[in-house]
Amino acid sequence: MPAFAANLSMLFTELDFPARFAAAAEAGFCAVECQFPYAFERELLAEQRRASGLPLVLHNLPAGDWAAGDRGIAALPERVAEFRDGVGLALEYATALDCPRLNCLAGIAPAQADDELLRRTLVDNLRFAADALAGQGLELLIEPINTFDAPGFWLAHCERALQIIDAVERDNLRLQFDVYHVQRMSGELAGSLQRMLPHIGHVQIADNPGRHEPGSGEINFPFLFAHLDSIGYRGWVGCEYLPLGETCSGLGWLHDGQ
Repeated sequence: MPAFAANLSMLFTELDFPARFAAAAEAGFCAVECQFPYAFERELLAEQRRASGLPLVLHNLPAGDWAAGDRGIAALPERVAEFRDGVGLALEYATALDCPRLNCLAGIAPAQADDELLRRTLVDNLRFAADALAGQGLELLIEPINTFDAPGFWLAHCERALQIIDAVERDNLRLQFDVYHVQRMSGELAGSLQRMLPHIGHVQIADNPGRHEPGSGEINFPFLFAHLDSIGYRGWVGCEYLPLGETCSGLGWLHDGQ
């Protein structure tokens, strides 16, 4: 079985965020990840992480104003300065939390935007971020997001993400393969995972439809977990899903495999 990391932005939401580190450890997770830690003091989160005994294996770069509808800003030409300031903030949190990788969201393409300009902006920003992270020994990820949940998201397919990775030409830039987003956009999960394995730095899971826990929908997760083992994936699997009830009541899938 793969090693699973609880996404603290989506799991254990019945608790205050800092308390979710301990809850994840008690529930049997091997690690944690989160989307955006920036609303909380670095020192507080670092203390809770150390007390839990779990590593924090991933968080996102700042992605603009999430509540206002932003889903990343890395491809937006008018927000380059904001993006690059966010890289510095993310590095401060990653350093305090001993987090080895940061995920970058490209963002939603503005209406009538020049697609080639968005691409060049993303490539330039990723080079900037990858170089900054490399100086701290960290890995940068880019994540395709499905356009049903995020209409207009610029980076919706893994194939396009691989083209961007090739264009950026940085050894520490890799693909975040989110099973839920890939299933919604194209399916063919097993074949895609095997074909893209050399480029994958992190995997995330949620079932479809609904983005709930494994076993709630159409994806055959026992097969998929065995497949990840068989093709040699040795990274973390982040559990970024919306529990149908309280988090612990939906963890049968996790305990069945332990």
